[in-house]
Order: sequence, then structure tokens, then C-alpha cells
Amino acid sequence: MPTRKSSTPNRGFRVADQIQRDLAELIARELWDPRVGLVTLQSVEVTPDYAHAKVYFSLLAGDPEASAEGLNAAAGFLRSALFKRLHIHTVPTLHFVFDRTPERAADMNALIAKAVASRSKDED
Repeated sequence: MPTRKSSTPNRGFRVADQIQRDLAELIARELWDPRVGLVTLQSVEVTPDYAHAKVYFSLLAGDPEASAEGLNAAAGFLRSALFKRLHIHTVPTLHFVFDRTPERAADMNALIAKAVASRSKDED
């Protein structure tokens, strides 16, 4: 028996992208928790059944643990605000996770720059 392909193949990615855009706006405009620093949403991963979404964020300023606590405490509020914006049957439960990737990339770039600088000194 042939398997039936979804009529909308990239729907999960589109939903995740829309959630990310809407959450970024909601956090910036409607979330007043002092624990939440300057948050940048890196990505959103939605489960196939749309029951849960992991929202990865990084910080320009602020404490990662406090920001995660503040965002997860506001998850219900943000979910209900998303429900009003999104036109999908199930709005996922939000789980905020601090993403250290940008931080690690900056550290790696600094190490590379340091290595290149010491190499050029050795050649002189």
C-alpha cells in the first residue's frame, strides 16, 4: 500500500517560522518581566503533532537562567497570545531553552584571531 504524502510538505517548518516571528514581536512588545534580558530567538522546533515547541534563545544582555525562568513563567501568556494570531488548530506548549551557540561561535572566532595574530608575529 503506498504511503500518503502530506498535502503541505513543509508545514511544520512554516508553522515554526511563524511562531518564531510572532514570539519575537510579543516578547519585545508585551512581555514586561524584568528577568528577561535582551532576547534574540534563534530557532523554534515544533513536534510533529504540534503539541510542544522548543524555543531556542540567546541574550545580548542579561542572565541566561533568569531569562529562561521569566520566559517559561510567561509561556502560558505567550501561548494564549499566539493562539489569537495563528490560524492553526493546536498552538503548542512553549518550552524556552538558552542557546549557547552564538556565545561559543564568538569564543571560537576570538581563538582563531588570537592564533592568526601569534602566527603573523612568529613570521615577522
